[in-house]
Amino acid sequence: MYRAVRLLARSRRRVRPPGSASATGFRAAAVLPLRPPNFARMASQNSFRIEFDTFGELKVPNDKYYGAQTVRSTMNFKIGGVTERMPIPVIKAFGILKRAAAEVNQDYGLDSKIAEAIMKAADEVAEGKLNDHFPLVVWQTGSGTQTNMNVNEVISNRAIEMLGGELGSKKPVHPNDHVNKSQSSNDTFPTAMHIAAAMEVHEVLLPGLQKLHDALDAKSKEFAHIIKIGRTHTQDAVPLTLGQEFSGYVQQVKYAMTRIRATLPRIYELAAGGTAVGTGLNTRLGFAEKVAARVAALTGLPFVTAPNKFEALAAHDALVELSGAMNTTACSLMKIANDIRFLGSGPRSGLGELILPENEPGSSIMPGKVNPTQCEALSMVAAQVMGNHVAVTVGGSNGHFELNVFKPLMIKNVLHSARLLGDAAVSFTENCVVGIQANTERINKLMNESLMLVTALNPHIGYDKAAKIAKTAHKNGSTLKATAVELGYLTAEQFDEWVKPKDMLGPK
Repeated sequence: MYRAVRLLARSRRRVRPPGSASATGFRAAAVLPLRPPNFARMASQNSFRIEFDTFGELKVPNDKYYGAQTVRSTMNFKIGGVTERMPIPVIKAFGILKRAAAEVNQDYGLDSKIAEAIMKAADEVAEGKLNDHFPLVVWQTGSGTQTNMNVNEVISNRAIEMLGGELGSKKPVHPNDHVNKSQSSNDTFPTAMHIAAAMEVHEVLLPGLQKLHDALDAKSKEFAHIIKIGRTHTQDAVPLTLGQEFSGYVQQVKYAMTRIRATLPRIYELAAGGTAVGTGLNTRLGFAEKVAARVAALTGLPFVTAPNKFEALAAHDALVELSGAMNTTACSLMKIANDIRFLGSGPRSGLGELILPENEPGSSIMPGKVNPTQCEALSMVAAQVMGNHVAVTVGGSNGHFELNVFKPLMIKNVLHSARLLGDAAVSFTENCVVGIQANTERINKLMNESLMLVTALNPHIGYDKAAKIAKTAHKNGSTLKATAVELGYLTAEQFDEWVKPKDMLGPK
C-alpha cells in the first residue's frame, strides 16, 4: 500500500499541467503540480513556503526574501558556487536603481503606499543589509534577467513584509507589475552595471591610484639629488638621478588616472528607459530622464540618460573602454613593480640600489631570506587585470542585434579589475613605497664603475675614440680614466673636467 502511494505521488509529479511549457522547459519546474496563483502556501514543516512563476511551483526557504524565479535559477545554473555569485556592487546598484524607479513611478501614478514600501526595501538592498538574499551566480542568462528578478522578488517580499502581508503572495507589491514597472532586465542590468562601475572607480580605484601617485611623487623629490647609473636594454647607460627615475613612475600613474577619468562620461550614461529593445515600450515620456536624475541625486555622480538606448542595450563599448584604461594601468603598474623589485634585488648579489621594507619571512627553508612580496602581489594583480580585459573584450564584441548577452561576464571582470587595482595600489604604497630607501653606497659604486660614463667624451674626442676607450677598459678590467690616458686620447686632468656625472643629467 505504502509503495503504491509513493508511485502515485511520483506519477503526479511527472504529469505536465495543461498549458505548461515544453518537456524540456518543464523538467526543472516540475517539482510540484501547478496551483492557483492567488496565494503562497506555507510548508507544514515551516522551513519553506511554496511560490510560483510561469513554469510552476517551487519551494522557497522561509527565511529568504527571494522567490520562485531565483530558486529556479539556482537549480538551472549550478556553476562555480558561492565564489561566483553576482558581485555585491551590482546588487547595491540595483537597489539604487529600483528606488529611483519607484520614486518616478509614483510621480506617474503608482500607489504611494506601494511606492514607499518599494523605496524602503530598495534602500536596504542598496545599503547591503539584504546581501544574503542574492544567491545567483554570474553564469546565467547573458542579459542578467535572473538577477533582475532576484532583486525584484527580494524587494517585493520585503515590501510585503513591511506592509504586513504574506511572503510570496505578490500582494500588495508585485515583483513585475510594481518593482519592475516601466523596466526590463535588458535596460535595468546595463544601468546597474554602469552605476556599479562608476561607484567602484570613484570609491576604490581612483583613491588607490592617487595614494600611490602621491607616495611615488614624495620619493621622487626625496631622491632628487642621488645620481645613479641608468640602464637601457638592462645594460649600463648614462647617469640620471634616482628622483628622475621615480618621476617616470609618477607620470605613469598620473596618466593612468587621466585615462580612467576620460572614460567616465560614457559610464555615466544610463540605459534605464530603453526597456526591451531600446524603444522605451511600457514607459512614459520623461521616465528615462527622471530616473537618471534620481540616480545622480542618490549617488552624487553625474549620471544622465543615454542619448541612444539602442546602443546602450546592444553594445557595452563604454565598459570595454574603461577596462582598456585599467588594462593600460596594469601595464604601468607591472613595469613599476618590476623596476622596484629588480633595483632592490640582493641584498648582496643583486643590484641592491634600493632597500625595500622587510615585511615577513620569505622562505620556509632559507633562514633570514626576505622577498619583494608587495612587488610580486602588484605584478600578479596586473596580470589578472590583463586577463580580465581579454574577457571584457570578447564580451563586448558579442552584442548581437538589439542586445549584448555577455553582461554579467563583463561587469564581473570590470569590477574585479577596479577593485584589484585600487586595493593593490594602496597595499603597494603602504607596505612598500613609503618605506623604500636609497642604498647610496651601492649606487655610487655601480655608477663610478660604469663604462657608459665615456659618453661624456663624445663631444671632445669623438664617438670612435670613446668607444675604443670603453671596449679596451672592459677587456682589460681597467678604469675609463686609466685607459683613456694610456691610449693617449686625453690627459687625466681633461678626463676629470669632462667626465662629471652631475653634468650629464640634462641638456647643456
